Amino acid sequence: MGHLPSVVVAAVLLVCAAPARASEWGTIVPATSTMESVRARYGSPTKTETQKTDNYDTATWIYEGPQAPGGLIRMVVDFGILQASGYRRDVVRSFKLEPKHGIFHRRIVLLGWGEPQRVGKQGDSEIFYYADGLVVIFDKEGFDAQTLVFTPPQPIEPAKPSR
Repeated sequence: MGHLPSVVVAAVLLVCAAPARASEWGTIVPATSTMESVRARYGSPTKTETQKTDNYDTATWIYEGPQAPGGLIRMVVDFGILQASGYRRDVVRSFKLEPKHGIFHRRIVLLGWGEPQRVGKQGDSEIFYYADGLVVIFDKEGFDAQTLVFTPPQPIEPAKPSR
Protein backbone atom coordinates (compact mmCIF):
# COMPACT_ATOMS: atom_id res chain seq x y z
CA MET A 1 0.00 0.00 0.00
CA GLY A 2 1.45 3.40 -1.00
CA HIS A 3 1.88 6.42 1.19
CA LEU A 4 -0.95 8.92 1.37
CA PRO A 5 -0.08 12.17 -0.34
CA SER A 6 1.02 14.77 2.21
CA VAL A 7 -1.88 17.05 1.24
CA VAL A 8 -4.41 14.36 2.21
CA VAL A 9 -2.62 13.76 5.52
CA ALA A 10 -2.57 17.52 6.19
CA ALA A 11 -6.31 17.77 5.43
CA VAL A 12 -7.08 14.92 7.82
CA LEU A 13 -4.96 16.51 10.54
CA LEU A 14 -6.62 19.89 10.03
CA VAL A 15 -10.09 18.41 10.23
CA CYS A 16 -9.43 15.98 13.07
CA ALA A 17 -6.99 17.99 15.21
CA ALA A 18 -9.69 19.35 17.49
CA PRO A 19 -13.44 19.58 17.43
CA ALA A 20 -14.27 22.70 15.44
CA ARG A 21 -17.41 24.61 14.90
CA ALA A 22 -18.79 23.79 11.48
CA SER A 23 -18.37 27.39 10.39
CA GLU A 24 -14.58 27.47 10.68
CA TRP A 25 -11.66 26.07 8.70
CA GLY A 26 -7.96 26.89 8.49
CA THR A 27 -8.22 29.64 11.13
CA ILE A 28 -10.94 31.53 9.20
CA VAL A 29 -14.12 32.09 11.22
CA PRO A 30 -17.02 33.93 9.55
CA ALA A 31 -18.22 37.03 11.46
CA THR A 32 -14.92 37.01 13.42
CA SER A 33 -11.85 36.83 11.14
CA THR A 34 -10.63 40.02 9.48
CA MET A 35 -8.83 40.95 6.28
CA GLU A 36 -5.68 41.36 8.36
CA SER A 37 -5.89 37.87 9.89
CA VAL A 38 -6.65 36.23 6.51
CA ARG A 39 -3.73 38.05 4.86
CA ALA A 40 -1.43 37.09 7.75
CA ARG A 41 -2.33 33.40 7.33
CA TYR A 42 -2.67 33.08 3.53
CA GLY A 43 -0.79 36.07 2.09
CA SER A 44 -2.07 38.32 -0.66
CA PRO A 45 -4.90 36.96 -2.81
CA THR A 46 -4.49 36.06 -6.47
CA LYS A 47 -7.15 38.64 -7.28
CA THR A 48 -9.59 40.92 -5.51
CA GLU A 49 -13.02 42.22 -6.44
CA THR A 50 -15.08 44.98 -4.86
CA GLN A 51 -18.79 45.55 -5.22
CA LYS A 52 -21.81 47.14 -3.58
CA THR A 53 -24.14 44.72 -1.82
CA ASP A 54 -27.32 46.21 -0.34
CA ASN A 55 -25.62 49.64 -0.45
CA TYR A 56 -22.57 48.38 1.47
CA ASP A 57 -19.04 48.17 0.08
CA THR A 58 -17.93 44.54 0.05
CA ALA A 59 -14.77 42.79 -1.09
CA THR A 60 -13.93 39.32 -2.38
CA TRP A 61 -10.46 37.80 -2.21
CA ILE A 62 -9.72 34.86 -4.48
CA TYR A 63 -6.82 32.49 -3.86
CA GLU A 64 -6.20 30.08 -6.74
CA GLY A 65 -3.44 28.15 -8.42
CA PRO A 66 -0.21 28.22 -6.41
CA GLN A 67 -1.68 30.80 -4.01
CA ALA A 68 -4.57 28.53 -3.00
CA PRO A 69 -4.07 26.66 0.29
CA GLY A 70 -2.74 23.11 -0.11
CA GLY A 71 -5.29 20.65 -1.47
CA LEU A 72 -7.52 23.36 -2.91
CA ILE A 73 -8.19 24.51 -6.44
CA ARG A 74 -9.60 27.78 -5.15
CA MET A 75 -10.57 29.60 -1.95
CA VAL A 76 -12.92 32.58 -2.16
CA VAL A 77 -13.29 34.84 0.90
CA ASP A 78 -16.11 37.42 1.05
CA PHE A 79 -15.75 40.41 3.37
CA GLY A 80 -18.35 42.82 4.70
CA ILE A 81 -20.95 41.88 7.29
CA LEU A 82 -23.70 43.70 9.15
CA GLN A 83 -23.42 42.88 12.86
CA ALA A 84 -25.26 44.17 15.93
CA SER A 85 -22.44 46.70 16.40
CA GLY A 86 -22.86 47.96 12.80
CA TYR A 87 -21.39 47.23 9.38
CA ARG A 88 -17.85 45.81 9.34
CA ARG A 89 -16.26 46.05 5.89
CA ASP A 90 -13.11 44.14 6.93
CA VAL A 91 -14.78 41.11 8.59
CA VAL A 92 -15.31 37.77 6.82
CA ARG A 93 -18.96 37.25 5.80
CA SER A 94 -18.42 33.82 4.27
CA PHE A 95 -15.85 31.77 2.40
CA LYS A 96 -15.87 28.95 -0.11
CA LEU A 97 -13.41 26.12 -0.66
CA GLU A 98 -13.14 24.21 -3.94
CA PRO A 99 -10.99 21.18 -3.05
CA LYS A 100 -8.98 18.98 -5.36
CA HIS A 101 -10.28 15.46 -6.02
CA GLY A 102 -10.03 13.18 -2.97
CA ILE A 103 -9.20 15.87 -0.38
CA PHE A 104 -12.61 16.31 1.30
CA HIS A 105 -14.43 13.07 0.63
CA ARG A 106 -17.58 12.05 2.50
CA ARG A 107 -15.77 10.24 5.33
CA ILE A 108 -13.45 13.21 6.02
CA VAL A 109 -16.45 15.56 6.14
CA LEU A 110 -18.32 13.28 8.55
CA LEU A 111 -15.24 12.76 10.75
CA GLY A 112 -14.47 16.47 10.85
CA TRP A 113 -17.92 18.00 11.20
CA GLY A 114 -20.19 15.10 12.20
CA GLU A 115 -23.62 14.25 10.89
CA PRO A 116 -25.37 17.15 9.14
CA GLN A 117 -28.58 18.57 10.55
CA ARG A 118 -30.17 18.24 7.13
CA VAL A 119 -29.42 16.49 3.83
CA GLY A 120 -30.79 17.68 0.51
CA LYS A 121 -30.34 17.37 -3.23
CA GLN A 122 -29.57 19.90 -5.93
CA GLY A 123 -29.84 18.21 -9.28
CA ASP A 124 -27.69 15.07 -8.99
CA SER A 125 -25.63 16.42 -6.08
CA GLU A 126 -26.21 15.61 -2.42
CA ILE A 127 -25.88 18.54 -0.01
CA PHE A 128 -25.11 18.49 3.72
CA TYR A 129 -26.40 21.44 5.81
CA TYR A 130 -24.93 22.22 9.23
CA ALA A 131 -26.64 24.71 11.59
CA ASP A 132 -23.18 25.93 12.68
CA GLY A 133 -22.72 27.40 9.21
CA LEU A 134 -21.36 24.83 6.77
CA VAL A 135 -22.87 23.68 3.48
CA VAL A 136 -21.12 20.82 1.65
CA ILE A 137 -21.99 20.01 -1.96
CA PHE A 138 -20.85 16.57 -3.14
CA ASP A 139 -20.12 15.33 -6.65
CA LYS A 140 -22.69 13.25 -8.56
CA GLU A 141 -21.24 10.04 -7.11
CA GLY A 142 -21.70 11.41 -3.57
CA PHE A 143 -18.08 10.74 -2.64
CA ASP A 144 -16.01 13.92 -3.09
CA ALA A 145 -17.01 17.34 -1.79
CA GLN A 146 -16.94 19.76 -4.72
CA THR A 147 -17.66 22.87 -2.66
CA LEU A 148 -17.66 23.75 1.03
CA VAL A 149 -19.29 27.06 1.98
CA PHE A 150 -18.67 28.46 5.47
CA THR A 151 -20.99 31.11 6.94
CA PRO A 152 -22.01 32.30 10.40
CA PRO A 153 -24.46 29.87 12.07
CA GLN A 154 -27.71 29.53 10.11
CA PRO A 155 -31.11 28.29 11.31
CA ILE A 156 -32.12 25.15 9.46
CA GLU A 157 -35.81 24.59 8.90
CA PRO A 158 -37.04 21.03 9.43
CA ALA A 159 -37.49 19.02 6.26
CA LYS A 160 -40.98 19.10 4.81
CA PRO A 161 -42.72 15.74 4.72
CA SER A 162 -42.64 14.10 1.31
CA ARG A 163 -45.94 13.47 -0.42
